[in-house]
Amino acid sequence: MAPAHNAVTAAHAERVLRDLSMASLPIDPFAIARKHEILVQAKGDARPGISGLLMQVGSSVGIMYATHLANEGYERFSVAHELGHYFLPGHIDALLGEGGIHESQAGFVSGDRYEREADDFAASLLMPRSLFLPALSKAGTGLEAVEQMHTLCKTSLTATAIRVTQLTRDPMAIVVSTGKQIDYCFMSDELKEFRGIDWIRKRQLVPQGTATFEFNKNPKNVLNSDRTSAESDLQDWFGGNRSVEICEEVVGLGAYGKTLTILHEIDLPDEQDEGEESSRDSWSPKFHR
Repeated sequence: MAPAHNAVTAAHAERVLRDLSMASLPIDPFAIARKHEILVQAKGDARPGISGLLMQVGSSVGIMYATHLANEGYERFSVAHELGHYFLPGHIDALLGEGGIHESQAGFVSGDRYEREADDFAASLLMPRSLFLPALSKAGTGLEAVEQMHTLCKTSLTATAIRVTQLTRDPMAIVVSTGKQIDYCFMSDELKEFRGIDWIRKRQLVPQGTATFEFNKNPKNVLNSDRTSAESDLQDWFGGNRSVEICEEVVGLGAYGKTLTILHEIDLPDEQDEGEESSRDSWSPKFHR
């Protein structure tokens, strides 16, 4: 999604917070719903993959959120996602048909435009840039930073890790995987701008030889929310022609059934030096051994 579009959804979220004079973390999405007379109820029997429901009966609007994962951060994000559908222009008209009910897939798992917009809204609502960045600057790096911000914002580890990646000034990436397959990857702007690497794609295989690959071999690691860390190589994950040592931190996401990998401490080579080295290589004589 284009940064300009993210800015639009963020502006809507910030307006909601400003109108309610909410200026400290954590942000309570349930309180926002109450202020707007939106009924919110838990739904323990939601269908697999469904995070919540937005309903309209007459002039009344209600939200139901899935509780099967028993994860407070996920539930709060799901409610914030439905608030995105409520507040963002065009969503209610597009999503609530004759039945007046919309089922959502929150958590950056859907490619649908409206679902992604609501995810972006939820992230900006619960982790607004103006409050998040000052706290992040004191939170350390990697998994330590993600866990501190996750505790402060009362958001899920995954949503927090994505937000850290979106706002950090450091080169880093997070990868969410299931078994041998990558579900998705988020890269920081600093890493995106580095030339000579490939972007990780959805459904790409987890690179063999990485800590994540070994971790995912045992499903109990994921279910028990175990964790591990190791030195890794940027080249293993993103290709390119340069070996760059990085830190790979891995944590299982329990009942969610997925693994979160944080790739950080990436000392990117200077691109000018890299270009000069490539130029020297091109002029160096090559001899067959």
